[in-house]
Amino acid sequence: MPNAGQGSILALLMLALLCTAAASVSAHAYGPNIADDCCTDLEQRVAELEATVATKGNRTLKVTLTGLVNNAVMYWNDGGEDNAYVVTNDNQRSRFAFVGTVAISPNWEAGYAIDIGIRTANSKLVTQTAAGGFDERPPTGFDLRSSVWFLRNKRFGSGYLGTAFAATDRIASSNVTQTEAFDAYSAPENAGLGMFLRSSRNGEMTQSLLSWRRIIGAGGDQPGESQRGFSLMKYVSPTWNGFTFAADWVVTDFWDVALRYRKEIAGFDVAAGIGFLQLQPGSRTRSVCPAAFFTRGEDATACQQVRGSVSAKHLDTGLFVNFGANLTNDGIVDTTVRFDGTGVEQQGYFLAGQIGIERQFNALGKSTLYASYYSYSGGAPTVLTVGPGDPLNPTGSGDWTVWQSNVDIWGGGIAQGIDNAAMIVYLAYHHVSGDLTLRQLQNRVASGPIAGAPIDDLDLLLGGALIRF
Repeated sequence: MPNAGQGSILALLMLALLCTAAASVSAHAYGPNIADDCCTDLEQRVAELEATVATKGNRTLKVTLTGLVNNAVMYWNDGGEDNAYVVTNDNQRSRFAFVGTVAISPNWEAGYAIDIGIRTANSKLVTQTAAGGFDERPPTGFDLRSSVWFLRNKRFGSGYLGTAFAATDRIASSNVTQTEAFDAYSAPENAGLGMFLRSSRNGEMTQSLLSWRRIIGAGGDQPGESQRGFSLMKYVSPTWNGFTFAADWVVTDFWDVALRYRKEIAGFDVAAGIGFLQLQPGSRTRSVCPAAFFTRGEDATACQQVRGSVSAKHLDTGLFVNFGANLTNDGIVDTTVRFDGTGVEQQGYFLAGQIGIERQFNALGKSTLYASYYSYSGGAPTVLTVGPGDPLNPTGSGDWTVWQSNVDIWGGGIAQGIDNAAMIVYLAYHHVSGDLTLRQLQNRVASGPIAGAPIDDLDLLLGGALIRF
């Protein structure tokens, strides 16, 4: 609906058109002077109203619109079924953002940033039974990734307040190559690991909601994938000699700190980072330590995460290596009814990396050829259980909890940048295999027999393109 000013303009413009038509007739009948006088006052009033509407708001604020579209076709084969979906690549999913800045003085500026995500079919959530995601969410949706205002000082750094990404965001995925846009080596769950597990013993798919991404961490944001969408206070330092420090605090939830580095050294483009995160008493966060689902957060401080990464590319040859690692200490697990006194492993960790070459072989832009590897191991990685009669149930009876999981992923890919279109065309392959160990629950306690639950491998092929604007 137009506002009052816009409505007045529309009305006056319609009157101006009528006046022009009448003036045209009058000009033929009475001469040109009457036609000129008819519309002079009206044109001035229209100009005044247009100026009023156009200058509403902050006249000195500079606003920038940016974004990207990242869609792909994902083929999957889980050992018993195969198919292909059109998806939004969740490694860097489609989005648009508004950033406004205004100078307060030569050293101070203020502004805001609003980042809105777009999903058509999340590549992390699609399953064998739902091309739009396991919870049958609508095929297209918007969500708020961040919304903050900030104050920035050239000497002292920047302060942010609002809904934003944590200081350790993507700290385990440092990357100086274009693979970060479509194949984050430390976050393989972003493409295809929403697929449910299939038993290699009987060839049937589980009915327990156990998916590959659930057995490498909790809540869908795996170790290495940071906390997002929290209302927080955040500080980011100025960059000094390549180093940037960041810290934030989410009241009654968590706090984290991170140190990042980016600089050219001895002919190498180098990026690195290390971060630490700890939950607060009463934390609502469920995507760091799985056992937090069992508590109200009273003992949440026993959950910590340390992670980091390094990426280096030789500028002359284009040879590069990326490496990331994470260690999560789930000290909450010993305080839960299910695992208290059972001797379950408290820690989960992963190692991940890429190696390859990226350089300009043609006039289009950079070409990238690479191989990748990821390995996860952890105890009690999810609170989900396997029920009676489930294909993964070792005996077919009783409820079983996930006691231990190990997942290995190897793969590779190729990409071609198209500089004139701000575009990357890519093709990535992952082969996923794992070992799953279950333990039977007795009176809700994991004190029964321990048994393996063999699972089929998963093959994934993701081909698509990203274009920025």
